[in-house]
Amino acid sequence: MSTAAPTRTSILSGRYALATVGMVAIVAVAAFQNLAMTTVMPEISRDLDGETLYALAFAAPLAAGVPGMVLAGNWTDRSGGRVVAWVSAGFFAVGTAVVMTAPTMELFLVGRLVEGFGAGAIDVVLYVLVARIFPDELHGPVFAGFAAAWVLPALVGPAIAGFVAEVWNWHWVFAGALVIAVVGFSVLVPTLRRLHAPVAEVRAPWQRARIGWSVGAAVAILLLNVAPDLGVWARVAAVVIGVVGTWAALRPLVPTGTFRAAPGLPSVVLLRGLVAASFFGSEAYVPFLLQAKHGLSASAAGLALTVAALSWAGASWLHGRIGEQRLTAARTFTVGLGLVLVSLVAAFAVAAFDLPWWLLVVGWFVGGAGMGAVYPRTSMLTLRFSGEGDDGFASSALTIADAAGSVVGLAVTGLLFVGTGGAGTDVAFPLVFGGMVVVSLLAWAAVRRLGPVPPPSSTTDGG
Repeated sequence: MSTAAPTRTSILSGRYALATVGMVAIVAVAAFQNLAMTTVMPEISRDLDGETLYALAFAAPLAAGVPGMVLAGNWTDRSGGRVVAWVSAGFFAVGTAVVMTAPTMELFLVGRLVEGFGAGAIDVVLYVLVARIFPDELHGPVFAGFAAAWVLPALVGPAIAGFVAEVWNWHWVFAGALVIAVVGFSVLVPTLRRLHAPVAEVRAPWQRARIGWSVGAAVAILLLNVAPDLGVWARVAAVVIGVVGTWAALRPLVPTGTFRAAPGLPSVVLLRGLVAASFFGSEAYVPFLLQAKHGLSASAAGLALTVAALSWAGASWLHGRIGEQRLTAARTFTVGLGLVLVSLVAAFAVAAFDLPWWLLVVGWFVGGAGMGAVYPRTSMLTLRFSGEGDDGFASSALTIADAAGSVVGLAVTGLLFVGTGGAGTDVAFPLVFGGMVVVSLLAWAAVRRLGPVPPPSSTTDGG
């Protein structure tokens, strides 16, 4: 009698295939939107006379995403997430339409706020889908799949966005993004039927206070980002109020002990926020530096984003293939943060010493690999440290840290950039990247506080 060899369960096996394809499609939409936006934003700021609001254009959707994440996390813990996904997609589509047609920078920012609210909410739905549909041992491959979803947009997104903006105008870039978003969400729709509401005994109550705090956090974070456009004393007041308000409003939205890097989930959430602040606070200025100081076109400057997305995807794939015994959390974070630090130092050197532009592209490739190691491991540990019934809270806390960290990083770089005279000076870009080097160093403290990591369970979803 012969016995069949056990087969390894795959994220593309029968019961998981459609869920994987649908979620990866949504991530690909976000990837294209992000890369296209970063590529053409210098042209948008010139066209709409909004250079002083450059960082705010990136910060606005991230800040608006904070209440979107909190509401989505709470609502998903109550209802399962199906309706949340539809509402989130609606906000994203409406916001993108407003951005696409905006004749002024102010209306452009309104569209970015609406778009960001929907994007933040749908991010939480994706994490909950992973937690409730896939077993623990497939979480790594799923998050590697999310990173792989950036490959095609990274290869063609910046080039297409730059080409469209140069041949027609930047409005058509967002028209294309809207069409892709509709197609991507339609692929996810069948999977949403598997998000069932939890039983009444574990159903979370409405957390109105947390939702209110999330709105306060968004307002405080946005205040930080409008500070560069204010006079000196108003700028100082906005920074002080924004910093205190952001800290006070975020405390109820993240696990207790996050700001002191308590072991377990709090340190994971803090680490995610710090690495997001350092990398994304800088990335918005990478194409800007290449265009303003080295004369590259929008499509050519997008090369740095392309190579970073490719290395991010490659590192995430490798992370998903290597077992946790060989690649422990401590090793993953040590290597990943080291690579991110290398990228930021390279960007600082190019900006400060007028080194060849290709050194920045190479550095950003290295940094993308570091992010590709850090991000999937923080996502895995977040689900590992959370339990059934509070995975919505844990997922929203991680995405809040991601968004809030990015926005605070953008606020810091915006203050440094505008406060020192902007692209017309020799000190603005070096200060932007140098400041983020300091922030990246703070992430090492969170790693040292991680504590013991529980092993993966082998339970699977019954649906």
